[in-house]
Amino acid sequence: MDDSPFLGSQALKRGAVTRNELRTRYRAVFRDVYIGRDAELTAGAKARAAWLSTGATGPSQGGLLPPPRRSARNGSMGLRPQRSCALIGTVSQAFLRSYRLADDEVHTVRGMRVTTSARTVFDIGCGLPVAKVVPILDALLNATGIKPADVVTLADRHSRARGIRRLRAALELVDGGAESPQETRVRLSPASGRCPQLVGAGLPTPETQIEFRDLRIRVDLGWREWKVAVEYDGIHHWENRHQRSWDIERIALLEAAGWSVVRISAEMLSRPNAIVERVKTKLRAAGCPV
Repeated sequence: MDDSPFLGSQALKRGAVTRNELRTRYRAVFRDVYIGRDAELTAGAKARAAWLSTGATGPSQGGLLPPPRRSARNGSMGLRPQRSCALIGTVSQAFLRSYRLADDEVHTVRGMRVTTSARTVFDIGCGLPVAKVVPILDALLNATGIKPADVVTLADRHSRARGIRRLRAALELVDGGAESPQETRVRLSPASGRCPQLVGAGLPTPETQIEFRDLRIRVDLGWREWKVAVEYDGIHHWENRHQRSWDIERIALLEAAGWSVVRISAEMLSRPNAIVERVKTKLRAAGCPV
């Protein structure tokens, strides 16, 4: 019981713990939901805690939205009858909302009744501002493998749903290739999230996660026709010496294959015009009419 969330009131009623043990050996995650004091509060544990807290009949898997590089394929929200409890990412709150759900909008995962990934994207997209939701949806599409078209089908079905315009606007911007919020910010305007940072500047739409199988390399985004790549270098690219060495090697391999690479740091994200100008310069030199 120490490693899994549980309802304190039920544990007391069964005599599984005393009030003193509940206070000293466990910590509260949500109201009346506890976990061992030394247990790791993973996304899965937090999702189950949210389910217990809201009284849903199936645990919320909104908190189980896997990081982009995981192979897991289920991003879902647990259900009461006609209700959905969503715990998104690392958010410490559980949001309980009521919905009418069609049979094909729910399924069973590990014995738990949850919304499908497409329905989860639909609910999140309708409920959050475009600027905030696009990075979340980018990560969810990347993790689950679903396509915007799968969600558009639901949007057409529920055309009068609250927030449907926000969802449709977000779907115009999402790209399941993005592997981090920072990569999304490279592609989109960090100020509003509404205007594609690169495309909105008159540049062709970039392809995300371009793979070079012969070189065993993948770049964040770029244009195959003009052999221009854009790479976001997070902090681990600078602090991890092995990553830093590999970055030097992979850039050399790309340049030897005739590619130009624009590298972007976290600091540069606050200077979108500089990013656009650097990319434009590389594209023009490669013959792109921009």
